[in-house]
Amino acid sequence: MLTLHTKLNHAERVDASLVLPYELREKCRLRAALDSGEEVAIFTVRGTVLRDGDLLTGEDGRVVRVVAAPEATYRVTAPDALALLRCAFHLGNRHTQAQVADGFLRIRADAVLKDMLRGLGATVIEEQAPFEPESGAYGGGHHHHDHGQGPLAPIPLRQKIHRPGDPKEAAS
Repeated sequence: MLTLHTKLNHAERVDASLVLPYELREKCRLRAALDSGEEVAIFTVRGTVLRDGDLLTGEDGRVVRVVAAPEATYRVTAPDALALLRCAFHLGNRHTQAQVADGFLRIRADAVLKDMLRGLGATVIEEQAPFEPESGAYGGGHHHHDHGQGPLAPIPLRQKIHRPGDPKEAAS
């Protein structure tokens, strides 16, 4: 099974795609399937969120592009910027993850929130769309860039994966 554990800033080629909804892109340990059907294991540091377009690699050097899967969301618009800001405030007050875009908010589909937003004067449209919520004030921001190219997380020893930087084992 291919193991992905290192994030790349860029790559000359991409060998496969990994299409995942947001819920799975925020897990630190994950078993998934590439677009080809090949199974992969992903190991990231707790709190890492894989974003649409991120590039991952493993020991065999193949490069995999993360693709945000379309999922059930609401697109929230309002008659003016103040009304949209009011909607964002009330969503934040309920600790709701939200994608902030130019002129609209996007949230996961939730009937209770839909009713609240309509009560605030917003227009709420159901749509299947990739969900890329803000990472939060302490999460490095939505457009955080990792400048290192080391493993995203320690690789479990039971995987017995050799990493190029590992010390050579003494012959017994």
